[in-house]
Amino acid sequence: PETFLSKLEQNQELKNAILSETPWVMEAANESERKKRIALLFDVRRMSTEENRALSRLLELQNGDGGWSWFKGMDSNSWMTQHIATGFGQLRKLGVDLDPRAMASMNRAVTFLDNYWVEEYRKYKSNWEQHESVGALHWLYMRSFFIDIDVPADAQEVLDFWLAKAEKHWLKLDIYSQGMAALALHRFERVPTAKQIMVSLKERSINSAEMGRYWNYQNGWYWYQAPVETHSLMIEAFHEVQNDQVMVEDLKVWLLKNKQTNDWKTTKATAAAIYALLLRGSDLINQNQTVNISLGDYQVEPDKEEAGTGYFKTRIEGSQVNPQMGNVKVTKSGQSVAWGAVYWQYFEQLDKITVAATPLSIEKKLFKEVMTDEGAVLEPLANNAQLKVGDRVKVRVVIRSDRDMEYVHLKDMRAAGFEPENVLSGYRWQDGLGYYESTKDLATHFFIDWLRKGTYVLEYPVRVTHTGEFSNGITMLQCMYAPEFSAHSEGIRVVVE
Repeated sequence: PETFLSKLEQNQELKNAILSETPWVMEAANESERKKRIALLFDVRRMSTEENRALSRLLELQNGDGGWSWFKGMDSNSWMTQHIATGFGQLRKLGVDLDPRAMASMNRAVTFLDNYWVEEYRKYKSNWEQHESVGALHWLYMRSFFIDIDVPADAQEVLDFWLAKAEKHWLKLDIYSQGMAALALHRFERVPTAKQIMVSLKERSINSAEMGRYWNYQNGWYWYQAPVETHSLMIEAFHEVQNDQVMVEDLKVWLLKNKQTNDWKTTKATAAAIYALLLRGSDLINQNQTVNISLGDYQVEPDKEEAGTGYFKTRIEGSQVNPQMGNVKVTKSGQSVAWGAVYWQYFEQLDKITVAATPLSIEKKLFKEVMTDEGAVLEPLANNAQLKVGDRVKVRVVIRSDRDMEYVHLKDMRAAGFEPENVLSGYRWQDGLGYYESTKDLATHFFIDWLRKGTYVLEYPVRVTHTGEFSNGITMLQCMYAPEFSAHSEGIRVVVE
């Protein structure tokens, strides 16, 4: 049963907030349901029936001209048709024998697309001499899977036109388009330019011992700006055009690390990633690897490993912990990626806690707002800072993340002598970051759906309401999807006269 728990539900005892306190309860239930459906894949008879039903439904939705529309009753859409045809083309590339009905459908779809791009070429040729078309490159990529289907003479002219443009102007293209261009040029036997593109892509990539190989992907909402799909295409390109298996394995590391802290929400992204991971490079599934962990003289022996993933968790009571356990040694056999974490839970006075050193970092500062002739000025407050009742204090939290993360929880404790001005919970937008803010008695909680790699600054005001000496607590940040990615600030003490 533990295998089917969502990542949001696992390791509740390590998290700063229980799942029911967050806005992500429904997401967790949805992910658990998706995991449970995996069992259906092992019912061969049911899968055969489902496959036939899906194919029949797809053929029913194909229009008379050979194309598919977005929804039934709409005109045929070139991109939708290319997307479907590309999927079948990838199956063929992997050696899957298509159903005769599917192959006949693909012949009609390819004919529709050939005719569509001939018409577009005739209408806009003069403009396309100066501009690029991602849609046309996608057509080239799709068409490269069906080289065995004859190209009509007029479509051949258009095909040659776009191949020549790709050879001449590939430096102007985005990363995804360059990958499609390289694969299409390679398959249409224009190999030198295809290899030039791959050399350039490798030179522009970033290599990290932990994160693998990746690029600074362009942000955007277009289909060719999706990082997971782009990265999967890069794996295909480096495997096929360059046969660079070292690069392929490094690229696969990034894809796995991305999944560690993110939930792939779309079928398109998930299918692309599975295609790249399981069918390019080494076979990750069939590797019988072992991981040995020792804490000093203590050897970790898992009681039970999770089915399918090999995940296990071992808890060591405080009475058994000794200083030598700080020497952690991990050895692993096999070529696939593995990751884990060691947590040390202990008690300490809040204002004596020091900053945690992790890939995530968080910094908290207090500023006293002072009114001057030029307006409000913020004066930084050091530890044991002197304040007075009625002072307005700005709390500033600086977040630095070295990777993209989803479902991030930020808990900012505050001194008992402070009262927040923002008492109503709600969605906020600040410093390029969207989040849900919830004010509680002891702390202010920030629930961030999507935290991109980078640095962010959050601020909110509080009022000093009581005299005395107070611990302002710490600020804790944690990825609910992977609680091993957490950080906290140092403790701060304030004095109110």
